[in-house]
Amino acid sequence: MLGTDFRTGSPNWLDLGSPDIDDAAAFYSGVFGWNFVSAGPDTGGYGFFQRGGKTVAAIGPLTEEGARSAWMVHFMSPDIQATTSAVKDGGGSVRMEPMDVMGEGWLAQFTDPQGAQFASWQPGKTSGLGVASDENSLIWVELHAPDPDAAVSFYNGVFGWRSEEMQAPGMTYRVLSTKDGDQREASFGGVAPMGEGAGGGGVGPSWVPYFHVSDVDATVSTAQGKGGSVLMPAADVPDVGRIAWVADPFGAPFALLKPNPQM
Repeated sequence: MLGTDFRTGSPNWLDLGSPDIDDAAAFYSGVFGWNFVSAGPDTGGYGFFQRGGKTVAAIGPLTEEGARSAWMVHFMSPDIQATTSAVKDGGGSVRMEPMDVMGEGWLAQFTDPQGAQFASWQPGKTSGLGVASDENSLIWVELHAPDPDAAVSFYNGVFGWRSEEMQAPGMTYRVLSTKDGDQREASFGGVAPMGEGAGGGGVGPSWVPYFHVSDVDATVSTAQGKGGSVLMPAADVPDVGRIAWVADPFGAPFALLKPNPQM
């Protein structure tokens, strides 16, 4: 399960690219109770979503031509240059070469061989998110890929991830974990076949964040009332919990999860 004791390859940052930061911040504040805190006048509008003074995610303007609003999952790297080389060696591409972010850490952005975008963060003064897995924070990340086996192989080469197959309704799901520690305790996400997993195939190859909520159905209703749309209605998944997929008013997909107590 996700935490803030970040290991190599664990999700340690999450941000949203949006065409309208003010309206997007108002939407997520209404859905999750987050507060938007600007990172300052020199950051191009970038800022942080916080609960109880702890950062749960971030938001910034779209910076690439033709980019669509989407959440970007960042994975912890102890050596951003080595991670960049591993991405290239594995057939991925570099959208943004490693850069020092004002001493807070090093950032690089990539696209995997099947087209899913992701990023990597090498901690500096900022190690990553201030909270994870609590209510209204990131609890899981999920990759939707045309070829899940090839995806697992690529990310294993980059981060050393382990994977374990489990049978889910209508598909084989691959649970991901970092390379160190007990495999179940180190799990943080999964890989689903594109078009067969949650979301009903409504997204292309991509990483999608899941947020922990206490009432999935009520949160879906709130999101709809604030201009969001439902990509997959709330449903119970055996041994997992109740989930739903939603898109914000600008089309960025995300998922909701009320986990079973044993998760």
